[in-house]
Amino acid sequence: MFIIYDILLLIGFIVIFPYYLAVMVFTGKYRKSLGQKFGFVPREVYEKMKGRPRIWVHAVSVGEVTAAAPIISSIRDHFPDACIVLSTGTETGQEMARKICSAATAFFYYPLDIPFVVRKVIRSVNADIFILVETELWPHFIRISKAHGTKVIMVNGRISPRSFKRYKLTRFFWKGIIKAIEEIGVISNVDAERLQVMGAKPEKIHVLGNAKYDSLAAKASPGFREEIASRLNMKTGDRIFVAGSTHEGEDQMVFDAYRKLLDRYPDFKLIIVPRHPERGQDVLALAKASGFTDCVSMSDINKGKKRGSERVVVVDVIGELFKVYSLATVVFCGGSLVPRGGQNILEPAAWGKMVFYGPSMEDFREERSLLEAAGTGITVKDGIDLSECLLKYVADPEELARRGSRGRDIVIANMGAAQRYAAMIRMHVR
Repeated sequence: MFIIYDILLLIGFIVIFPYYLAVMVFTGKYRKSLGQKFGFVPREVYEKMKGRPRIWVHAVSVGEVTAAAPIISSIRDHFPDACIVLSTGTETGQEMARKICSAATAFFYYPLDIPFVVRKVIRSVNADIFILVETELWPHFIRISKAHGTKVIMVNGRISPRSFKRYKLTRFFWKGIIKAIEEIGVISNVDAERLQVMGAKPEKIHVLGNAKYDSLAAKASPGFREEIASRLNMKTGDRIFVAGSTHEGEDQMVFDAYRKLLDRYPDFKLIIVPRHPERGQDVLALAKASGFTDCVSMSDINKGKKRGSERVVVVDVIGELFKVYSLATVVFCGGSLVPRGGQNILEPAAWGKMVFYGPSMEDFREERSLLEAAGTGITVKDGIDLSECLLKYVADPEELARRGSRGRDIVIANMGAAQRYAAMIRMHVR
């Protein structure tokens, strides 16, 4: 089975390498991480790895890092002298990790799942325990970790419907990999059931909740709001439509909905945050083509340009979305009016904001159910429905505030998962 896996991995590498090479050459993306992904971790990273126990936490990208941050803090509370190293799979994830995971000892990029590369990094890190945040199963890494004597534990585990379909078709392969994981902490009963179908033993699985609630509730502070308001030159009382994590195909719907908002409320501002910052220039061009010539980008603001009368701000940098949500009068969360499975609707809810999103929320079903039960989350069918719902609720500020407040209460009520995960980890550390 591993031979078949290696052949597929090689084919995949051959197919996608030209694309990544072109992106590196023309945009510079992936250059920072390339060497480390092949096992060339700088010596100074290893030199920082002091203390015991040595705990390696892996969080793929921004979303997983958000969940990892409170877990790492809780681990640090249990083990003040521990060496906690954090790896990420993406450069955006690495940037976020360095910003919000202050309890970590060292940071580096996760290796590609090539046996000799994985073996080299595992030996060099020499961790007592490896903590996998959410669910990214790399067979060679898990197999070699077990052979090395490093225990593997999953925290904040979740299996999206799309991933589950793929895993279920090949569960004959994944069954052995999952058995090598010592213990599995998952977000919900649905995730627990899916992992059992994939071959995990029920006694290894524990439903402990979503650590992202801890991270978001702790981060939603007035200081963040004041800082971003000052940087964007937004004043108290400004009415702002925030469209977060938009994907291609949604931006035009957002601009159309904003146009209708302006027809009734000419003072409204728009902050649009594309899911992938590299799309920033395309979104700016689309804004201007839609008649909004008074635009400014966050990258220009960060370089010293002051926002004046521009109504539209395009946030084309990483790590600002959560703070931007604090300014919102009303929020649309993207990846949902196109078939992308949705994005994290808990972030605006943590600030007490009402949230609109499209029907494609497969990756955030639990969060959607919680917010809709409280009336904080509203599903819209399309761009026209988004426009109508925005106008309906903006016309009733008190109702908007009441519904948003219920969402924040939900985030606070669901806190505590990070401590439960840390307690589970502690049982496996000598």
